[in-house]
Amino acid sequence: MRRSTAWIVLVSVAALLGVLFFWPLWRVVSGGFWVDGKFTLRYLLGVFENPIYVEGLFNSLKIALGTTGLAMVVALPLAWIANQFEFRGKTVFSALVLVPMILPPFVGAIGFQQMFGAFGMINALFGFGARDWLGGGQYAGVVLLQTLSLYPILYLNAVAALANIDPAMEEAAANLGCTRLRRFFRITLPLMMPGLFAGGTLIFIWSFTELGTPLIMNYTRCAPVQIYDSLKEIGSNPFPYALVTVMLAASTGLYAASRWLFGGRAYAMQGKASTAAAPRRLTGIRAGLAALPFALVTGLALLPHIGVVLTSFSAPGSWYQTVLPGTWTGGNYIEALGHDMTVSSIRNSLIFSSLAVCFDIVVGIAIAFVVVRSTIRLRGVLDALSMIPLAVPGLVMAFGFLSASSWLSNLKGFADADWWPRLVDVRTNPTLFLVLAYSVRRLPYMVRSAVAGLQQTSATFEEAAWNLGASPATTLRRITLPLILANLIAGSLLAFAFSMLEVSDSLMLAQQADYMPITKAIYELFQLLGTGRYVAAALGVWAMAFLTATLAGSSLLLGKKLGAVFRV
Repeated sequence: MRRSTAWIVLVSVAALLGVLFFWPLWRVVSGGFWVDGKFTLRYLLGVFENPIYVEGLFNSLKIALGTTGLAMVVALPLAWIANQFEFRGKTVFSALVLVPMILPPFVGAIGFQQMFGAFGMINALFGFGARDWLGGGQYAGVVLLQTLSLYPILYLNAVAALANIDPAMEEAAANLGCTRLRRFFRITLPLMMPGLFAGGTLIFIWSFTELGTPLIMNYTRCAPVQIYDSLKEIGSNPFPYALVTVMLAASTGLYAASRWLFGGRAYAMQGKASTAAAPRRLTGIRAGLAALPFALVTGLALLPHIGVVLTSFSAPGSWYQTVLPGTWTGGNYIEALGHDMTVSSIRNSLIFSSLAVCFDIVVGIAIAFVVVRSTIRLRGVLDALSMIPLAVPGLVMAFGFLSASSWLSNLKGFADADWWPRLVDVRTNPTLFLVLAYSVRRLPYMVRSAVAGLQQTSATFEEAAWNLGASPATTLRRITLPLILANLIAGSLLAFAFSMLEVSDSLMLAQQADYMPITKAIYELFQLLGTGRYVAAALGVWAMAFLTATLAGSSLLLGKKLGAVFRV
């Protein structure tokens, strides 16, 4: 790539991110610090003086720490076993690790309550009475559910980190008499820290700001739910701005620490492993013992999915204090597909997500070319900027877009025009801001996929085409894009799937029934008395099927590089 072209792309993308990413964040921060045209710390300090806000932040921190710690306990042993041993069924179990990702945690909460609630399946099966295994449907349930959904992110990072460890280092330690356990804690674990910290950071930020799961589990005393409940005051009360600013500072601070401590470093290694360590072949009972943790974790992780499926086929009110639903029906699916809210939500999600993916493809390819094919000094800065949306919670971005929408709606010279509110006011039509929110949030997936493709493709093909007189546009169309097509498809599938099932942006920005995406429709249906829970479960099963197909396709196309998509 020519230096002039690279600089044009870099400046253009930086300006675009400035408008679509940093400006909404500035709206959040300024709303808590600048009140009536004056700078003040009153509201920021007021957050920590208000016992309700303090409790919400503390509970959110507990959720994040509990989820991250439990995910570490689950994922690390699985990754180590997968790296050290070869046994029958290993390939199948490694694929099943991705299964929890096919269901958003807040949808899984519907089935989880049916199974582990006071009058759920588990108590009926074992005769435990009305024992609530979810801690009143609150903290324990939220942490366990988010762990079962998010631990694959940490597993993928841990597996990748183990693959990069030079086996010669462990072999040298073994020759010096170091035991396997001692080698793990003194050599393997320290060398894995960059990957573990990367995956752990993403899980911490995700769970710290997760909105959907606490809402469904009725865990209202946490910061995300408090912010959601304050949406009606967004134009008049500075306290929600200050609370969001605190959450933003915590998330970005952790992200910055991750990049500073471990970003791009191989810790104590001179370089990546040139050859992978040969795993030890296990047979008989030892193979069964190695497969057992995978089977137990996968089985537990599937319980929310099973619960959602059973709920979707359950007649309303028939699954109460029984092991299985008393009456089975397919009417929930008929009602789901025939409900006005459901049909329109599927159409809306398809439109919003498709537009977002188109945006991400163009911008992602441009960023990848600058990062991989140029030599300008600031290409690393552009790469880091493109990944920052992973560190900024969807809740914060959604709040920022809400603030931006409020400001634009009252912009002098445009506010009186009939077309202007339909374009920028989310209360009238949230399409623009939903597409922008989806695009910004999922851009890192496309960037990482495109970067991986370009790194695997030699630049000599492009140089040869240029020497033969081909223009850059022709070279891109005829040479480069076909070579990285698999990576682009994989990135597009991931961006599309996670846009379709985005929770925070959808819950906060979609305020009109005509423009509700799927996740907002699921939540609204869940709130309805009578058949609402069951119709919501049926719609959740459709979401599961959709994500299963997209993740399977992405996994086949990206292979082991799928883990790089979920890395800060």
